[in-house]
Amino acid sequence: MADSAAPGEIAGKSGTTFFWPMLLLPRRKRAAMFAIYAFCRQVDDIVDEPGPVEEKRAALAAWREQIRSLYLGGAPVGPVAAGLADAIARYHLPRGELEAVIDGMAMDLGTPLRAPPLDTLRVYCRRVAGAVGLLTIRVFDRADAETEAFALAVGDALQMTNILRDLEEDASIGRLYLPRELLVRAGISASDPAEVLRHPNLGKACDAVADMAEARFAEADRLMAGWPRRRLWAARAMMMLYRRMLERLRARGWHDMGRRPRLPRSEKAWVTLRCMVGRPPRS
Repeated sequence: MADSAAPGEIAGKSGTTFFWPMLLLPRRKRAAMFAIYAFCRQVDDIVDEPGPVEEKRAALAAWREQIRSLYLGGAPVGPVAAGLADAIARYHLPRGELEAVIDGMAMDLGTPLRAPPLDTLRVYCRRVAGAVGLLTIRVFDRADAETEAFALAVGDALQMTNILRDLEEDASIGRLYLPRELLVRAGISASDPAEVLRHPNLGKACDAVADMAEARFAEADRLMAGWPRRRLWAARAMMMLYRRMLERLRARGWHDMGRRPRLPRSEKAWVTLRCMVGRPPRS
């Protein structure tokens, strides 16, 4: 377990879009969110960084054992596990969702995902993003069925946006998350990442994934339509920032992957502050 840095330090150095919404939470909630983010970052890095597959499996197994131990009252090993232990105790985080994150990352061990069937992609999104949403809403003190549905919709939308944003980066390590059915529908039979990214019909497949993401954003809108504006304001801010990213990806198009859209820090801060005071800007 690569576990020497403090959770807040890991989140701060990452440049994540989530940083501002996490930063402005009350201290205990902020610490819990930083711990969840740092845990996800570390298990993701285990799979992404170079190294023998068996060593990666062992590192993920060590995290599984650490999670199991935390729920049995065992001592945490390192600052990230310590932060998780406090968040688990304070916010009753479900063990199964932390384990689901590890399961999702493990899907890229050995043979990475390349043009997976749509059902497999949905499982992947549920594990690596939906699970995080279900952990997060408990830190925000909301865990009813409607809020869980909202968290899963936002998780899908955010992960699909990430997939579209990171196409070139993922291809460089042999991964391609665009689903097989949408590639075939676009007239693309290849599954090699570099070949797919060069295909003249790439935009059709990417637009189809963007439509799926937008449908999940719309579902999240529907679920929160009757809520007070400040309810889950940090989740709203995360959702709004990613929706803006998706809009800019569409505007850029799908054949200039080197020109990766970015949201300025000032925009992230402004959107977050507006959501925090209950006056979210228009998407």
